[in-house]
Amino acid sequence: MKVVVVIQARMGSSRLPGKILMPLGEQTTLHYVTERCKQIKGVANVIVATSTLEKDNQVEQWCLENQIQCFRGSETNVLQRYMDAVQDIKPDYILRVTADCPFVDYELASELVEKLNDTSIDIIDLQGELPRGLAVEAISYRALQYIAEHAYAERHYEHVTYYAYEYKQEFKRAMYEVSKDHQQPQLRITLDTKEDYEVLLKIASHFKNPLVSSSDIIDFLLKNPHIAQINRDIVQKPVV
Repeated sequence: MKVVVVIQARMGSSRLPGKILMPLGEQTTLHYVTERCKQIKGVANVIVATSTLEKDNQVEQWCLENQIQCFRGSETNVLQRYMDAVQDIKPDYILRVTADCPFVDYELASELVEKLNDTSIDIIDLQGELPRGLAVEAISYRALQYIAEHAYAERHYEHVTYYAYEYKQEFKRAMYEVSKDHQQPQLRITLDTKEDYEVLLKIASHFKNPLVSSSDIIDFLLKNPHIAQINRDIVQKPVV
């Protein structure tokens, strides 16, 4: 079974331009994401998928300097960017990660890969809400091909797996139950605004370790509610 991680990453952001190469301690946000994805057990490749826009030359350059595989494709049709990024590899499964999640949970991702040993599964649903920014999506290449053939709305092209959640009955699904101590949906451990960045800087400064466990991060925020409340009221942009 072949599993690849595809990290969608671009410099453009309406709320925080250039966020993926902003510093977290001595490293960048993208460094945190890629290093954590490298820790996922059973993964064959980690690919950063960015756009062909000139401003994303910086992303490709960063990948070259850090020996990370980089693919460049459509800015707006992210679904097609994913398909093109893996077309030569043709993996059994893809783990979808976004570059604005520097503390993505690689231990959770490793458990999802283990669950994918049944290669008839199309997608894994998480039972229980994680803090925003920790989750990984696991989807089969077969299912991604199906979505590419049947997608018809902008939301399907921009949000790669959205079709699979809109038409759940068309896919074979498995369930993964998130541990109770990780079910803290009120926490934001993602990078979308300057308030998010302030929280992430405090996490990075406290641990000084890109591979700190998600459990330790959650515990830190629960014990320091004054930090967690900095970005508590940020409203996530809706899918349209």
